[in-house]
Amino acid sequence: MSVREAYAEAGRITRREARNFAWGIALLPRPKRQAIAALYAFARRVDDIADDPGLDRGERRRRLEECAAAVEALPAAGDDPVLVALADARARYDMPRSALGDLVRGGLMDVERSRYATWDELREYCRCVAGAVGIACAAVYRPSDPEEARPLAETLGIALQQINIMRDVAEDWRLGRVYLPQVELARFEVTEDVIAAGRVCDGWRELMRFQGERADALLAEGLGLLPLLDARSALCVRAFAGIYRGLLVQIRARDYDVFASRPELSPFGKMRAVAAG
Repeated sequence: MSVREAYAEAGRITRREARNFAWGIALLPRPKRQAIAALYAFARRVDDIADDPGLDRGERRRRLEECAAAVEALPAAGDDPVLVALADARARYDMPRSALGDLVRGGLMDVERSRYATWDELREYCRCVAGAVGIACAAVYRPSDPEEARPLAETLGIALQQINIMRDVAEDWRLGRVYLPQVELARFEVTEDVIAAGRVCDGWRELMRFQGERADALLAEGLGLLPLLDARSALCVRAFAGIYRGLLVQIRARDYDVFASRPELSPFGKMRAVAAG
């Protein structure tokens, strides 16, 4: 398979699956857009394997370990379009292999556990599934100071994942997972029965308000990345941040009811959020 064909398939996956990610990618010049799409296609594969209800735990683990081995083998030749595109993107932009490995490690965490006791434990999970994506994206953006950019990009990824967690409480519950830290559930006197029933009580609102404040702080810190980027890469990051900030605004406007329906911005809402960002 040619690299051109591989990038075309990665682009198709991104356009089909990326509800929010694609809005930022579209603002990049074509070579960077292709590289980020290759990264997204690989991340989508890892996430799909980790969440596949048709596979038992052992099979999901085995397939994720195959993904980890593929990362270590890059740039091995083959006809898998996602891996061909990812290998070329990594060669062009020097994406850290460790970040790709952490991404798979996050998928394995989803296979092995469904609860996190503390924020420190959950932050490590968020670092793997989203902070690692931020680091890999930063390599593509080519910031003026890569060493300074790396922790900021990681923090930005963690911020977006924190908002994902708030938005997806009901969906994650159906998958048997609770990502809200157990000590924080206890602090605000919210039991898992509240989540199961979709009950928006005072404790739930206080818990989610606390989660939102954490997301705000992480987002503000992560956006320190912007001055290190060229104009179009900064626009891409602003788009991501604007859309996720828009989701957070919507969650708050609903008085933290994420149960009745999944918070989601309309295409027009995303355009407004990108413009505001």
